[in-house]
Amino acid sequence: HISYYDNTNQDLKYATNASGSWVATTLDSSGNVGLYNTSIAIDSNNKVHISYYDATNTNLKYATNVSGIWVTTTVDSYGTVGQFTSIAIDSNNKVHISYDDTTNYATNYDLKYATNVSGNWVTTTVDSSGYVGQYTSIAIDSNNKVHISYFDATNYDLKYATNASGSWVATTLD
Repeated sequence: HISYYDNTNQDLKYATNASGSWVATTLDSSGNVGLYNTSIAIDSNNKVHISYYDATNTNLKYATNVSGIWVTTTVDSYGTVGQFTSIAIDSNNKVHISYDDTTNYATNYDLKYATNVSGNWVTTTVDSSGYVGQYTSIAIDSNNKVHISYFDATNYDLKYATNASGSWVATTLD
């Protein structure tokens, strides 16, 4: 399973060889979508989940085939959000997404997190200490706790955030 940006058409595409040969499908062609990066995860029912950036509307978007057909949703549309996205699925097949918020280049360079654990999309600012949130990578542990690594461009540091204690804690690693 591969999600990717079609530079020629500015579309989000998905390719799979599940049938024995590679088949590519356009999932979203509603503007310049999928630019910078996409992230893909497969749940325990072999359903596909993709997070990606909508450069036309500067939004975080999500595509899935959980219902049997491809559906795209805007997860966060407040400002310029969704670059450097990473997606993970927990043991209950709930979605967790980390991403960058660059809404106001003078003030916002934040690490954000979105999840549908409650049944609706909820977004949270995890770290807003400087220019943080680029190059995110998210993982879910066996207790369904979230772990995110990301770049702190203010200090040129590798940072790590987790909600394992019940609230978000950000730490500089290197």
